[in-house]
Amino acid sequence: MNKTYGNAGIEFIQNGAGSGPVSQKLMAGGMSVGLLKPWIGADGNPYAVVYNSGQPQVVRVNAATLRKDEWKELDSAVMFAAQERLVGVADLYSRNLVYRIGNGLGKTVLEYEDISELTAAELTMDAVTPSKRDRPETTLKYLPLPIVHKDFQYNIRTLTASRNGSTPLDTTTATMAARVVAEKIEEMLFAGVSSYAYGGGTIYGYLDHPQANDVTLTANWDASGKTGEQILDDVREMKQASIDSHFYGPWVLYVPTSYETVLDDDYKAESDKTIRQRILEIAGITEVKVVDKLTADNVILVQMTSDVVRMVEGLPLTTVEWTEGGGMTTNYKVMTIMVPQIRADQNGNCGVTILKA
Repeated sequence: MNKTYGNAGIEFIQNGAGSGPVSQKLMAGGMSVGLLKPWIGADGNPYAVVYNSGQPQVVRVNAATLRKDEWKELDSAVMFAAQERLVGVADLYSRNLVYRIGNGLGKTVLEYEDISELTAAELTMDAVTPSKRDRPETTLKYLPLPIVHKDFQYNIRTLTASRNGSTPLDTTTATMAARVVAEKIEEMLFAGVSSYAYGGGTIYGYLDHPQANDVTLTANWDASGKTGEQILDDVREMKQASIDSHFYGPWVLYVPTSYETVLDDDYKAESDKTIRQRILEIAGITEVKVVDKLTADNVILVQMTSDVVRMVEGLPLTTVEWTEGGGMTTNYKVMTIMVPQIRADQNGNCGVTILKA
């Protein structure tokens, strides 16, 4: 299954078969990504890295296109470009809100349990009286694990010209491919892909999660006449909605680009503080972030803990290659398995709060 959402594609390997050249090669190679990153060694022979019992092992392969230094240059460009476009995702990684699964390419869904709460502990002097014996109720749920990817290519003449001259390999296309992959992941985190269901699960983002707390926006923050005091009231109301759902912080506040300059306005006439500074003085709010993937007039308050949100990583961002046309063209695919998981308890309580009209 291969679908395109925006500029980057989303693909599954399912039913024991691959739907494209990369997935077919992965299936044939035992799902080893290293076999799709071969390099030309100093001795002129092609090599690749495979993992045996978790340990890297260099093996000879049939063919390779790039030298090891060229792969390093390409990978550096891809990683740098991807990090530029990640705001909300970077917040999760910086707080270690990441769940890494082994052999993510071999799984199409993450199976997890939704667990109920226990009753309260009891208070006695001798602890002889038995307390209520609880057993949490669990419900199985599923999260799809699609591959987010974007393709580009070099022809053999471009590679040869780079090696024969003083001009390094042009990584502009690789950078652009990495950027749209990163944008897709960021978009999934904030907007979700609720129209994309697979294996009994759905990928939700902050904005479309069905259990997110809603707070009504009476007037847009950039509307004429909207005051700093009113904006602060909106944020306090969002904080209270989170507390009412039993989520007590710490929080990060995300705003769309249209509100960035609004936050730089004075909080009130003749004030020595901006609206942004006053928001950060609210207890528990640690950061205010501007996100260009956040739709206009939507503000999000997120408790940054693993019971609210985490990034499920089945495959770190990587680049693979395959050839066609008798070796005249080498295709590349920037790919990753990174899926946001927004969570709520069995009572429908969620640590995500949305301010919207």
